[in-house]
Amino acid sequence: MAGNYLNDSLLSSSLMPCLALKYLDLSQNLLVGPLPDALADLPSLHHLDLSFNNFSGRIPDSFGRFQQLEVLSLQSNLLYGMIPSFLGNISTLRQLNLAYNPFTPGPIPPSISNLTSLQVMWLAGCHLVGPIPPSISQLSNLTSLDISTNTLSGPIPDSLTLLSSLVQLELYMNSLSGSIPQGFSKLSHLQRIDMSNNHLEGPLPDDLFDVPKLESLHLYYNKLTGPIPASIARSKSLVDIFLFSNQLNGSLPADLGKNSPLTLLDLSTNSLSGSIPPGICDHGVLRELLLINNLLSGPIPKGLARCRTLTRVRLANNHLTGEVPDGLWGLPHVSLLELSGNLLSGSISPDISSAANLSNLVISDNQFTGPIPSEIGTLSKLYQFSAANNQLTGPLPASLCDLYELSQLDLCNNSLSGQLLRGINSWFRLTEINLAHNSFTGGIPPELGSLPVLNYLDLSSNSLSGEVPTQLQNLHLDQFNVSDNRLTGPLPPLFATDAYHDSFLGNPGLCDDLPHLCPGTQVSSHNHKGTIWFLLSIFILSAFGLISGIGLFCWRYRRFKNEKLNIEKFGWSLTPFHKLGFSECEILDCLFEDNLVGVGAFGKVYKAVLRNGQTVAVKRLHGAHPDADGSFEAEVTTLGKIRHKNILKLWCCYARKDCKLLVYEYMQNGSLWDVLHGCNGKLLDWPTRYKIALDVAEGLSYLHHDCVPTIVHRDVKSNNILLNAEFGACVADFGVAKSVHAIGLRLEPMSSVAGSCGYIAPEYLSGHAFAEYAYTLRVNEKSDVYSFGVVILELLTGRKPVGSELDDKDLVKWVSATVSEKGLDHVFDPKLEMKFREEMEKVLKIGLLCTSLIPINRPSMRWVVKMLKEGPATELKSNLEKRNGKFSPHFQESSDPKCITLTHFNSNCSTEVNEFLFV
Repeated sequence: MAGNYLNDSLLSSSLMPCLALKYLDLSQNLLVGPLPDALADLPSLHHLDLSFNNFSGRIPDSFGRFQQLEVLSLQSNLLYGMIPSFLGNISTLRQLNLAYNPFTPGPIPPSISNLTSLQVMWLAGCHLVGPIPPSISQLSNLTSLDISTNTLSGPIPDSLTLLSSLVQLELYMNSLSGSIPQGFSKLSHLQRIDMSNNHLEGPLPDDLFDVPKLESLHLYYNKLTGPIPASIARSKSLVDIFLFSNQLNGSLPADLGKNSPLTLLDLSTNSLSGSIPPGICDHGVLRELLLINNLLSGPIPKGLARCRTLTRVRLANNHLTGEVPDGLWGLPHVSLLELSGNLLSGSISPDISSAANLSNLVISDNQFTGPIPSEIGTLSKLYQFSAANNQLTGPLPASLCDLYELSQLDLCNNSLSGQLLRGINSWFRLTEINLAHNSFTGGIPPELGSLPVLNYLDLSSNSLSGEVPTQLQNLHLDQFNVSDNRLTGPLPPLFATDAYHDSFLGNPGLCDDLPHLCPGTQVSSHNHKGTIWFLLSIFILSAFGLISGIGLFCWRYRRFKNEKLNIEKFGWSLTPFHKLGFSECEILDCLFEDNLVGVGAFGKVYKAVLRNGQTVAVKRLHGAHPDADGSFEAEVTTLGKIRHKNILKLWCCYARKDCKLLVYEYMQNGSLWDVLHGCNGKLLDWPTRYKIALDVAEGLSYLHHDCVPTIVHRDVKSNNILLNAEFGACVADFGVAKSVHAIGLRLEPMSSVAGSCGYIAPEYLSGHAFAEYAYTLRVNEKSDVYSFGVVILELLTGRKPVGSELDDKDLVKWVSATVSEKGLDHVFDPKLEMKFREEMEKVLKIGLLCTSLIPINRPSMRWVVKMLKEGPATELKSNLEKRNGKFSPHFQESSDPKCITLTHFNSNCSTEVNEFLFV
């Protein structure tokens, strides 16, 4: 009966007739309420699996009476209270799984050591505190021990090395300290050790790599010191080694990789020196080699050029010298080649044409010479090409125009020459061009103005000539620099302001209204000058009369029709975040009622059409509201430092004591709420809805994973998702956003939790099964993930998150119940074409995964993006999928789309940092 969307309580009365029942599996349902006492009265019960449900309350005392129970799995429910000591009375237990329940913080019960038949013990994510009890060594039959993701402290007891049957040891994400004990080499069955994310220090034990069957060793994010023991090279079974972010030093053993089938090796961010071992890929299965941020020297081994299994090579920020082996440029499966920050020389090999999967080529800050080969244009997946600070020469190859996926092109500080490329309209994904400090000549291509998402353009310190193309005014640039060239002629109107002063310095031939750009420019003929002034005076007087009449009429009409906004035009402080082509007076002149487009809790929003043709949205916050100042500060602090195409751009802010203004980019199609549910809503087909979901996911992923510190939005909803003219989506309204740095170490009281009805994650709702421990929850990204999941369900169903049409349920419960009772087709918006059903079903699974009741079961936004982009419906697996096998779930996220799932450990599905979903 597992995985059937059952959503009722489990009643004791329903169990009474089942006295002969031996096997009961109700996992992966939506069952609620307390665990029934009557379960313990089933005398023949051997196997009880109630994992991945919504059971709440304490584990009943009656559970201590089981006579024949061998398997007890209660993982991922809402159970609270202390882990009961009476579980130690179930002497027949072979498997005990209580992982990821919100138990009251407490130690590992000493009585657990009485379970001498126990083979599997999973207590991950149970709020365990205190030391690991030495008595755990009494569990001599234990094969799998997972007590990760708790707050266990103190040293790792030596007694762990007495667990002679142990296959898997999971201690990651605790507060364990001290050194790693000697003696693990005695464990002849041990295959996996994960002690990452602790406070371990001291050297690596000499015998750690003598464990005969050890396949996986994860010790990253600790404080380990000293060299890597030579015994690592003797191991014949090691598959993946993650020792990054420690303080290890010394040389790598010369024979590393010759004896073991290494697949993943990450030793980044240490102080390792010496050369890269030449036989590191001798077994021919190495997929990821990550050695960034060390002190490695010497050449790149030629053997790597023959390692055709490699997918990611990161050797940046070392002291490597010599030429890159030709074959390394053209490895067919490599997606990331990062060699920056070394002393490498030679040229980019034409063999690069064989790198069919290369998406990131980062070779900046080296000594590369010669031209950029035309073969680079065959890399159809290339997303980033960064070769800054080298000695490259020659023109840009025309084949660069064939890179349709290119987003970042950084070739600054080289000796490149010739003209800039024409025909670059295919770069519609390009966001950054930096060609500064080269020797380019000719004009600036007008086609640059047609690149839709370009926000960084630096062409400074070249020999470019001609006029500045007017088409560049179409761009919304965060950084624009064409200084120190040979440009001439007038500036386009948008750029003829003080805001762009620094962008055009060092071009003595430029003329505009900025006197400091054209010092000493005078008309030589006095008569000619007088004639111009005479004609100009006549024109000005005529125009003045006409404009005065029109202005008087408009003023009277506006005064008659509109509420007069009494706004002083002086005393405003400006905080710009981008180059501005408007003044505060222009903004203030647009704040009248005809331009009102919305009203919020703290003020109003106006549409402003400016003289340069640009349209912006102005949010006016009233200082009289007690929370307005806090909202203003939050929004400015957050949005002012964000640069992403799916985050609403904040141009600037103006502030006075009594009033504050936020100036945003204008989104022509309003909010997603208006489009889906408004009276004048538009019909959105499925491809458009899918693109909106992906845009929002990418915006939230940027906030959660690319901002330092992480930013939690805390009010994700369809009202705060704005749509441009092409229905591209941006996340907006950061009035309640906070950084994890600001809130991560302090508990967030329930009264201060932000959000909107129907979108708030259930762990923050009072009266819910979480209520007993909700006051100890920390605000994190998982609340945003839940809210995003609700937005996905809105897009799929066309229904509001709460309302009478949902049978007194919220949208999440309605979808779950409807799928259970009627099937998938009854939840989809009838306006959607069913030819997209397979993809809609895939996205529905993602939405349900994001709205998992337990935060730990929700994916990170980075992996939501992965699933939306790459996970075919037939391969997508949710955390509701059945888990079998000897390894516990590690909630591991892989760069391989086939591994985007909550699954058992799989040596073929690992990542550089092993980003757990609960981080």
